[in-house]
Amino acid sequence: MSEDRLRAEVRAERQEQADLLAGLEPGQWDAATLCAGWRVREVVAHTTLPFRASLGSTLRDLLRARGNVNRMADRRARRDAAELSSGQLLASLRDNIAHPWTPPGGGVHGALSHDVIHGLDITVGLGLDRRVPPDRVGLVVSRIRPRQAAYFGVDLTGVALHATDLDWQYGTGSPLRGLAQDLLLVLCGRRLPPGRLDGEAAARFSGRPVH
Repeated sequence: MSEDRLRAEVRAERQEQADLLAGLEPGQWDAATLCAGWRVREVVAHTTLPFRASLGSTLRDLLRARGNVNRMADRRARRDAAELSSGQLLASLRDNIAHPWTPPGGGVHGALSHDVIHGLDITVGLGLDRRVPPDRVGLVVSRIRPRQAAYFGVDLTGVALHATDLDWQYGTGSPLRGLAQDLLLVLCGRRLPPGRLDGEAAARFSGRPVH
């Protein structure tokens, strides 16, 4: 897959998310997402942080978090969500549709994965009927390996993911069927609202996270 194609998908994903966020009611910015403990505003603060943070401030935050990247990300998302209005967070996204940021070691594919996954955290958490283009989701799931699943701590023992909208499968065992975007969330350790998955193991991956 060419880098130009991936960057085009990153831009499209950010633009679509910005348009969706612009239509949210004020109260929806404070609604829970699939990221346990994060509302919509914390998720957007997190995804737009690379556009606002300097290398120096990031290193200082990492030092304060004793090198724990997840702790640093959580603290910064909560702080920025408290300090920035929803309008400012939206502007941070709109103004950086074509920003070249990529996660360390992840390249452009990592940037696309980051944006798609967190966008789904918002829309699925809010119960919005947004379908990410299957081809775009396909670019993300095609690179999933056991190492990524292990990073999120998801246990897929005895379960095989079968996408209903793409020719894609992952794992071995009892079939768990759903849209590729929902199965991507399963791989990322998210618990989905009931009814989005089909199979004997559906209940294992469904239900609201504890906030």
